[in-house]
Amino acid sequence: MSINERHQAWKSTLYKKAVDRFPERKETFKTSYDASIEPVYLPEREDDTYLDTLGMPGEYPYVRGVQPTMYRGRFWTMRQYAGFGTAEESNQRYKYLLSQGQTGLSVAFDLPTQIGYDSDDALADGEVGKVGVAIDSLHDMEILFAGIPLDKVSTSMTINSTAPVLLAFYIAVAEKQGVGMDKITGTIQNDILKEYIARGTYRFPPKPSMRLITDIFEFCSQNVPKWNTISISGYHIREAGSNAVQEIAFTIADGIAYVDAALKAGMEVDVFAPRLSFFFNSHNDLLEEIAKFRAARRLWAEIMKNRFGAKKAKSMQLRFHTQTAGSTLTAQQPWNNIVRVGIQTLAATLGGTQSLHTNSYDEALALPTEESVRIALRTQQIVAHESGIANTIDPLAGSYFIESMTTDMYEKSKAYIAKIDDLGGMVEAVEKGFVQKEVQDSAYYYQKEIESGEKVVVGVNKFQVKEAPPSGLLKVDPSIQQRQIDKINAVKAERDNKIVAENLKKITEIAKSDENMMPYIITAAKNYATLGEIIYAMQEIFGEHKETVIL
Repeated sequence: MSINERHQAWKSTLYKKAVDRFPERKETFKTSYDASIEPVYLPEREDDTYLDTLGMPGEYPYVRGVQPTMYRGRFWTMRQYAGFGTAEESNQRYKYLLSQGQTGLSVAFDLPTQIGYDSDDALADGEVGKVGVAIDSLHDMEILFAGIPLDKVSTSMTINSTAPVLLAFYIAVAEKQGVGMDKITGTIQNDILKEYIARGTYRFPPKPSMRLITDIFEFCSQNVPKWNTISISGYHIREAGSNAVQEIAFTIADGIAYVDAALKAGMEVDVFAPRLSFFFNSHNDLLEEIAKFRAARRLWAEIMKNRFGAKKAKSMQLRFHTQTAGSTLTAQQPWNNIVRVGIQTLAATLGGTQSLHTNSYDEALALPTEESVRIALRTQQIVAHESGIANTIDPLAGSYFIESMTTDMYEKSKAYIAKIDDLGGMVEAVEKGFVQKEVQDSAYYYQKEIESGEKVVVGVNKFQVKEAPPSGLLKVDPSIQQRQIDKINAVKAERDNKIVAENLKKITEIAKSDENMMPYIITAAKNYATLGEIIYAMQEIFGEHKETVIL
């Protein structure tokens, strides 16, 4: 079939079906000089490799995008990762962002919540509400989403080791609003492998952690069909210092491990795979980042089709959220970060992201203010409505440089995955410290380049100016911890503690078996068991992970 024949077939079937179901945006797609802009542009001459390596938008191998219409149908979901202090404060920030045109919520949790400690735990001292919102029980979750209809808003929650509990809280809140779990939409990160690699917010060892992940896959496939059960994250691997190829390879390798675990648990690939999603970093090198996203889509599609025998298109589509690169933000001349975030926004959208969070310019100094988070959101809106990049699909396709780099990154990522396979898979590669060492080495070389001046960071190692100390930064009230402790005490005084004790005992018993834990966690959550209580109940059986230091 020629390229033109394939194009006509695509336009009359897949593209037409998509437009009939979800009409394209109402504006006219044309240039300033009144020339029409086509949905997709193709090689003018026949190319023997084009159809196999790129294909059409919405078709295997999805290099040109997972949707037939991409942003001509609708823009990416605009999220701002937000949460700090108490649930009351974060609720007000969410309502502000929604009023400013944000189209989805993205919840940041504080460190104790991420690891599974209640605010009154000694190990939470000094960290409550600092890097996100403190959620100790269903009571906090009810406050967090008060006045926000969960049947109309998609919510992303950046949570990993405690993902089953936070998902249970969310399901319970939705039901209190009259929204069944089959109606809620959103994503939990639920990616524990990258915690061992890059972030460190783990609680249990790898094997029981993987069991909890597959329990979520199974439960949601049967009960929460519109929920993305995992956001396999390269973002934090890149933040820890990996290069772009490592970000692709280690993220995809994590995905392979999760698919393997689900298959071993007895699930069918086309049952759970359509709800897998990914989370990538958007760094400063505009063209390299665009190629990275395109290469990742091709690689995942081939792996799902050829390695796992997936039959459904959605099982092979790499759908991903993007966040601009926090590690590139500088405390020096912080206004420069607005430009960096603008470049990174272009990279993510030209690369075909499904949703995007843009960092605020002051995040190298503190949690973002309302003003700075509004500027970050406006960055997305300006790119969407004013830049013209959303008027045609994959506009840089066919660039000699983009296509060459896409293929190169695809091949180099495949080689990394082959090496990980030789080590026994990603879980074994992490346990042996291979992945951590690769990331550490990459971070070291990157830092050396900055220190030597080989890599210029404007305002840091070149073009410096004398600056006054920063002012007007957001500060978290240190009294938050005591307020959270008071809430916990009030919840425990009002709930039925006998029922909660029975719920927690049951969770410990089920942890010994192969039975799915989610129904029991949800029951405990609805009865106002705290996050820490549920996690400690599982820890009795699962134990606690201790990091292996790799030098």
